[in-house]
Amino acid sequence: MGEMIESFLAYNEKFVAEKQYEQYATSKYPDRNVAIVACMDTRLTELLPAALGIKNGDVKLIKNAGGVVMAPFGSVMRSLLVAVYELSVTEIMIIGHYDCGVQHMDGELMLQHMKQRGIDQRSIDFLDYCGFNVKEWLTGFSCVQEAVRKSVELVRDHPLIPADITVEGFLMDPVTGRVERI
Repeated sequence: MGEMIESFLAYNEKFVAEKQYEQYATSKYPDRNVAIVACMDTRLTELLPAALGIKNGDVKLIKNAGGVVMAPFGSVMRSLLVAVYELSVTEIMIIGHYDCGVQHMDGELMLQHMKQRGIDQRSIDFLDYCGFNVKEWLTGFSCVQEAVRKSVELVRDHPLIPADITVEGFLMDPVTGRVERI
């Protein structure tokens, strides 16, 4: 294992032994019946919950690169469906942010990085042969506002999302924490 992973596990042993987990006790159901899709950006780890007044147990927080819903039958959409049908979620927030690293991500450049790290061109070609455009999948969005809008539309118009579920889009400033509705 990596050095950092080992330090995390060592900390965890102490955390459990000292019963520090007790302050985080809650159920699997979100107290505020909200699911949030947000970016995995490290600046948002503590800022996002703090800026919205969210504490442990309040919401279902789904994080990924860009904070977007890319596919109608992908893992983010599946998580939202579980949240709605199994965990009492009635409202969904899609929260993008300014200065997002995914915004101008270059799929071709990422493929080059993969090859430099030892990924064989045949693996990439095989995926393309199977009809999966790896380059397109790895390409980011050009406009964060538009990416959030498209995500909101995809979720709101999804055939398995009930009409009574509120789905809204927002943008966050990763420095100040200011959140604005799109």
